[in-house]
Amino acid sequence: MSALANVTQADFESEVLQSTQPVLVDFWAPWCGPCKMLGPVVEKVAGAHAGKAKFVKLNTDDNPSLAGQYQVSGIPCLILFKGGQAVDRIVGYVPENAITSMLSKHVS
Repeated sequence: MSALANVTQADFESEVLQSTQPVLVDFWAPWCGPCKMLGPVVEKVAGAHAGKAKFVKLNTDDNPSLAGQYQVSGIPCLILFKGGQAVDRIVGYVPENAITSMLSKHVS
């Protein structure tokens, strides 16, 4: 089970778009093998960046309109939101250092 909070269409605006911290959203689905592999990697990065950024998961099967709104055509897809805007993304399974590198460009 993930230590990251789950967001839905109902709380996406308050949890992600209105957040004062950068937010990394993990767009995933329960049937997605690479998503399951990436989950623990994202959790490890989240632990290393605690207090500097927020990390949440969004199930694309349960929230297809949000996935469509942010042009998520492949999962896993990590999108970094800052000031209510999507500022960076990674699609597919990547190692921990790729996520850390993306975050370091946007998170002080």
